[in-house]
Parts: sequence; structure tokens; C-alpha cells
Amino acid sequence: MTTRLNRRDFMKSSALAAAATVFPTTQVAKPVWAQAPSDRLRMGCIGVGSMGRGDAHGFNGLCDIVAICDLDEDYGLGRTIRSGIGKKDDKGQTIQPDAYKDYRRVLERDDIDVVTVITPDHWHVKIAVEALQAGKHVFCQKPLTLTLEENQIIRKAVEKYGKTFQVGTQQRSQHNEFALATLIVRAGMLGDIKKVVCDIGGSPTCDKDIPKMDPPANFDWNMYLGQAPYTDFLGEGDFLNTNNNDNRFGHTRCHYEFRWWYEYSGGKFTDWGAHHIDCALWAMGLDKFGTGPTSVDGTNAKHPVPFKDGYPTVDNRYNTSHEFDIVLKLTNGCEMHVVSGSPDGNGILFEGTEGRMHVSRGRCKGKVIEELKPDAFSQDDFNALYNGKPFEGHKENFIRCIREGGKPVSDVWSHVQAMNCCHLCGIAARLNREVKWDVNAEKIVGDDQAASFWAREQRKGFEISRD
Repeated sequence: MTTRLNRRDFMKSSALAAAATVFPTTQVAKPVWAQAPSDRLRMGCIGVGSMGRGDAHGFNGLCDIVAICDLDEDYGLGRTIRSGIGKKDDKGQTIQPDAYKDYRRVLERDDIDVVTVITPDHWHVKIAVEALQAGKHVFCQKPLTLTLEENQIIRKAVEKYGKTFQVGTQQRSQHNEFALATLIVRAGMLGDIKKVVCDIGGSPTCDKDIPKMDPPANFDWNMYLGQAPYTDFLGEGDFLNTNNNDNRFGHTRCHYEFRWWYEYSGGKFTDWGAHHIDCALWAMGLDKFGTGPTSVDGTNAKHPVPFKDGYPTVDNRYNTSHEFDIVLKLTNGCEMHVVSGSPDGNGILFEGTEGRMHVSRGRCKGKVIEELKPDAFSQDDFNALYNGKPFEGHKENFIRCIREGGKPVSDVWSHVQAMNCCHLCGIAARLNREVKWDVNAEKIVGDDQAASFWAREQRKGFEISRD
């Protein structure tokens, strides 16, 4: 125990010292994975389903994963343990992490420095806040929040507790796609940006009612629902067959399909919007407080089930919007369209006074790209996007910021700006009308009904801490 305490005290003091230091972009950076075993961060992974398991593997070479947690013993815990996650001993053999079903058991461990939060969206902020209170650094997957209120709760917590917090919007770390597009836009190579189209795709729909069934024996359904209202477990087919690579068989309210229920997420508005809206704002410098949308028009949005006063009237089918063209008027005079489909396909289209460019995962296209000189941007230009840190992998950047201090490339403050847009898209779509937003007061104005979507009632016992 003495060794752990000394190591943790050292890390705290070194992080504070580094935070007060300005690092030049020309610094020679030591790879974050090149750490002595005695100095490796110890990590607990909360939520190890499909995405959580993938993130755990991504961190497995950067940290010692000593604990994993999931409500589903078969889908989450069992598969992750069998996949080889864990700490390496002196002989290179994997020491399996301790397994828990209650995330609080992970947070109470003093030997854990950092946690990942890769749960369904409606659990993100509650666990992340409690992790910060427990003195942990946090890597939380997108979308970070469920409501506009949660945006302010998590931002306040990060400011109060001062730990390193990275959001899993890894598109910011794609060098030849979104980072390059950001430098091009900021350099004015497209002229003044007049229109942006974020194609995020539409949510899937159900063609029939999803039947009720008993939840799996090794799955804590009540805990899974968390702050959301209690409801019956829905499922069909053989989606509980854990011999498959993923539990995407039939429609359900849990695992991957939680995204298509407003009770737990925001459909594509938050699922892919958290990526493309974020990168669009980042490129235009609108990811800072006091910038963003002044109005969001949701009149051109359809839902797969009937709605009344912004709420679905059917409770056994997916309910998030599947077809939409949401129009946001931004503080820089640009008009952003968040659409379920476009001729260019998934990605971001920037239209400026001097050209257009489309960026997606895997490519960046347009005349400006074809004419771009190899030396148009230096490595220092890319490092500047990383707040002066070396441009590297998303997870590596997070670990480096823990060790050296400084702000990671996807920080809570900029992500809140994107999530304001995402949630406003959802609210405007649910009400099928235009919603006005005060960027400085951070509130919906002139529409009491729309403003009522600011927060939601949390089920007793699952309230989010506001301390």
C-alpha cells in the first residue's frame, strides 16, 4: 500500500506542476506506453459491452486494467475476461482484472487512478461525476449527456475536481480527415463558411411491436434503467444467445439498441451528432462558450411512432427520429443542416464562399484537397489542435494529459457546446417546431414547453449528484 500511495502522490504533484507549465510544440515526447510497470496507471473499466470492450482493448497497452464492471455477466463481464484484458505480470502473463456488477465497488478502490465510462448514455453523467468525486481521471464515451441540464452538471464537476477528462469523440484524432479539414477551414481556404451539412443518418425503426419478456437471469434490469422510468423488458428472437459476436438479434431496449429510445439516448442526434456536429463546430471555432446556435428548426422531422406534446404514445417500438432536416442558425452567420441523408453521404459538408469540402471517416474530398500542397500544414499546426501536445491517438492523448497536465483534445467544455446542439435538435424534432436558444444564458427562450425538456425527473435512488 505504501508504494501505491507514494506513486499517487507523485502523480498528483507532477500533474499540478505540469499544468502551470507551457510546453512548446517542438517538445520531444516520450511515448505514453513506454512506462515502467511500477509507474503504469491503474484503470477500472465501467461498462464493457461491445464499445466498452473495444475501448478496454485500446487502453490495455497503455494502462494496467485491474477492474472491469458490467451489469450483464454474460454479455459484458464474461466476454471481456475471455478476450484477454488485464494486467501483465513480470513474465508477461495476463492477470485477469477483478470483476464487479456494481460500479461503486470500482470507484471506492484507492489503487485505481482512472476509469472509463462506456455505459448507455443515461448513466454517463451520474457515474462520471461520482468518479471525479472519488479522485479518478475519466474517459467517457460520447454522447456525454442525456439532457441540457446534465451538460452543466458535468462541466461544473470537471471544473470543481480538476481531474483529466476526455470524451470519446475520436474523430478529432483522425489526422488526414477531420483534423486536416479543421485546419483547412480555419485557414480560410474555403472562404467564409455559409452552410454546413452534417449527415448523421436516421435511426432504425420497428415494423412491429416488441414483445415483453423476462430479462436475462444474469442481467440487472432495474439497475440498467437507472434514472429512467421503470418499464418492462422488451426483446425478441435469440438476441440473448451469448454465443454470438454481438447481441443485435431482434429489437430490444438494451445493449446496442438503447440508442433508439429517447428514454436513454437521443437517437442519431446524439449518437452520430456527437461526432459530426462536434467536428463542424470545432472547425469553425464555435466550440466555445457564447457560441453555437441561436435557433433550431425541427419542423422537418418525422418519428416512427405517434407523438403528443413531444412524447411518444407507443412504448414498445423504437421512438427516435428516423427522417429529418434540422436547421440551426449559428452565431457566426452560418446555417447548419443536421440531416438523415444527403447526396454526399455520412460526414460533414462545408460550403464556403471559395469552395466546398466533404469530410468523413476514411476520406476528405473537394477541390481544396486536390490542390493542397504537401507542406500546407506543419506538424506544429496539428499539434496546436491538440492544445500543444503531440498529435497522437485519442487514448494516448488522454494518458499524456494525465501525466503532463493540460487539456485533452476532446474536453468537456467543447463537448458541452456540441451536446447543446444535439439536444436542441432532439427537442425541436420532438415538438416539430423552431426553438430559440440564448447562447450566453444557455437556455431555451420564449417557449415554456420546449424549456421543460431542459431536465427530466430522475427515478428515486438514481439521482445525479450536484455537489
